[in-house]
Amino acid sequence: MTVRHPRRYEGEVTDTPTANPDWLPIDAALARLGVARQTLYAYVSRGLLRTRSDPADPRRSLYDRHGLDALVERRRRGRARTAVAASTIDFGEPVLASRITRIADHRLTYRGVDAVALSQHATLEEAATLLWESAPFPDLPPIEAPTLEGGTAIQRCMQAAASMAGQAIWARSPEALHMDAARLLRTLTAAATAAPATGPVHQSLASAWNADAAGADLIRRALVLSADHELNASTFAVRVVASTGAALPNCLLAGLAALSGPLHGGATERVRAFVSEPGVRTDPRAAVAARIGRGETVPGWGHRLYPEGDPRAVALLAAIGPDPAWAALSRAVLELVGQRPTIDVALIALEQAAGLPAGAALAIFAVGRSVGWIAHALEQRRDGRLIRPRASYAGP
Repeated sequence: MTVRHPRRYEGEVTDTPTANPDWLPIDAALARLGVARQTLYAYVSRGLLRTRSDPADPRRSLYDRHGLDALVERRRRGRARTAVAASTIDFGEPVLASRITRIADHRLTYRGVDAVALSQHATLEEAATLLWESAPFPDLPPIEAPTLEGGTAIQRCMQAAASMAGQAIWARSPEALHMDAARLLRTLTAAATAAPATGPVHQSLASAWNADAAGADLIRRALVLSADHELNASTFAVRVVASTGAALPNCLLAGLAALSGPLHGGATERVRAFVSEPGVRTDPRAAVAARIGRGETVPGWGHRLYPEGDPRAVALLAAIGPDPAWAALSRAVLELVGQRPTIDVALIALEQAAGLPAGAALAIFAVGRSVGWIAHALEQRRDGRLIRPRASYAGP
């Protein structure tokens, strides 16, 4: 087997042998696989290979030897074309090209800009300018909450999008299209809170929920961190609908419908229910152990794209500040299950720390993610192709 040696950079930390034969340093992992460093990182980012920090040097990562051997065997056997196609459905091979968001090397970037770094200072409107590749976000007059029939924040947003669905806006100029997208974002903001949207989105949400300045800043950070996450279920739904030529509100309606499912946006509700269970705060280790003993998972902990932890959760929890109860719970889950909190956990922690109403976590996620949905709809329309996959017939 020919090994491609990775390029060395000045100041880069090199590896020394590790004492545990089940966990290999990067040089040994690269030699075992015979791939470039970028390919190794791609395996990790897609959840195909586990890593952990080196106890002797936390700056270094160690790679699971058994996972490496499984990858070697898979490469040796090769995969049929149908198997490759099937793997695209579940965190597998990339299904389409996009210039919007990249998840790799334990980082999330928006058009090459680190999302965590962006969240430290940017508003959602500034993130939209980046993701949409548009002029600065326009100054809009206050948008009143549309007349809706109540329900959850997601249901109200769906009603608002549906009420705008007759607008065929794709034939407009890019400038007019971005203006329409800005109005749609503000309309969803008003619908999510059933209150007028005035000024930046985070300030509108904070005002509707009576949050103080510190709470408003946490909402701002959460919105930016939620803005996009590559090709998840709701974003793929948006792109499929956009590929048919449907109007932009219809595309967002598809995203909201997908987000309403319990396996997607419902994750925040499951986290809230879990942390409200008796004993979770008083004796988290026993509560987590009991849950595992019943054969149940721990909702909100563990993300297949982030084996070493969701950077969005790390950033948002750090901004919220230390909370002994949340820290003890996360420590118990890590020790018993080996999983770290996702952004769903961080959003519920924000909801509680800022005194926001129940459901605010998902509303923040939905409004923030609408910016990414719009970016993907714009990109898909520029691509101009209909998304029409094939099914592998398995009937009689």
